[in-house]
Amino acid sequence: MEPDGYIHITEEEIKNSIQQKKAIFDKNGEAHYDNISAFIKSMRGSDPDATLFYLAKAIEGGEDSMFLARRITICAAEDVGLANPNALVVANSAMQAIHMIGMPEARIILAEAAIYVANSQKSNSAYMGIDTALADIKNKETGEIPMHIRNAPIKEMQDLGYSKGYLYPHDYPGNYVEQQYLPDEKINTKYYIPGENDQIKINKNKQEYKKT
Repeated sequence: MEPDGYIHITEEEIKNSIQQKKAIFDKNGEAHYDNISAFIKSMRGSDPDATLFYLAKAIEGGEDSMFLARRITICAAEDVGLANPNALVVANSAMQAIHMIGMPEARIILAEAAIYVANSQKSNSAYMGIDTALADIKNKETGEIPMHIRNAPIKEMQDLGYSKGYLYPHDYPGNYVEQQYLPDEKINTKYYIPGENDQIKINKNKQEYKKT
């Protein structure tokens, strides 16, 4: 404030203010949806620089930090999935930390989690598998649960054949034994179709590289 009690704004200051580049972002408008879409697709597309750019736009635009943390967590499960299950652990830990800490420090946690998800290998096998199974349950005749894997808490149910013939996997080498789990109508149905990422997995008492 000047000695005369007024704040004087010069023409030069007005020009400089107008020329400042501001991100176009409306939390309640189309820009909100466009930006969050670009943020998610950048993580899915493994581009950490674009991920940080759209994250920064969201933060600067006043986006809720927990909303952003939830988007990162969903991407970790949907797009990274079994290619790197630790991504879900990182994203969930970040969400908890953000809830406790809040802004402005939460921006660092968001960035760390988003970069981790962006840099991870990707597999949507879990996402596709559960959606395919849900579609079958809703739209198809899927048969009955095989008797040998049904629950038999009382003798009368055992007498009717519930749980009869069940093979306890831990009684067999490698904790594995072949037996039918799907209903007769769904035998040989594949819901889990691995992607192209290699991951070490113990299978039938052998250490093998498995697609995820």
